[in-house]
Amino acid sequence: MKVLLVNGSPRVGGNTFIALSEVAKTLEENGVRAEIVQIGTKAVQGCIACYKCAELGRCVFNDDLYNKIREKAIESDAIVIGSPTYYAGPNGSLCALLDRLFFSCKSHLQYKPGASVAVCRRGGVSAVFDRLNKYFTITNMPVVSSQYWNSVHGLLPGEALQDEEGLQTMRVLGRNIAWMLKNLKGEIAPVPQTEPKIMTNFIRPNADAAD
Repeated sequence: MKVLLVNGSPRVGGNTFIALSEVAKTLEENGVRAEIVQIGTKAVQGCIACYKCAELGRCVFNDDLYNKIREKAIESDAIVIGSPTYYAGPNGSLCALLDRLFFSCKSHLQYKPGASVAVCRRGGVSAVFDRLNKYFTITNMPVVSSQYWNSVHGLLPGEALQDEEGLQTMRVLGRNIAWMLKNLKGEIAPVPQTEPKIMTNFIRPNADAAD
């Protein structure tokens, strides 16, 4: 079993990567392979509603990023999508990619578990979480939940490591994905063990932006 984790942040090793890495590490600890793929910083072609994908079985635009994510998504048993928060929404480049991927590949993605991860400094994270989950809920994909909304907070690079509750939420998500996958594959997997609940509150000043 393998899970694809799509990092929708343009920043290498940022807080979105930290959040996804916590999910990936937990998946590996539970016997499920995990791969994180970053979308990068290049411009991403959006969907133009040409409907050529209905004829071709894939998007008409033959760019490397779409091809890579499409191939890995088809090969994977579940998908996790992570994004920083930009104006209470996901990264626009990520949405441009996902619009094309989900519109052209529904038959390959349906019935695979999906989960979203949102990262923000303070607010807007629930809107990101909601937007990303909509890709799953119109593609017949069961949505995997955690102990709280799948969010991690951090502004400056590495600050997500201070959000102990957020990281715990990522670990719970990883265990829940592994549990669902194993049961969907015919195993009778026990309900995941729980950790003592961590609650983290953030009230402190900060300066420069990062994700």
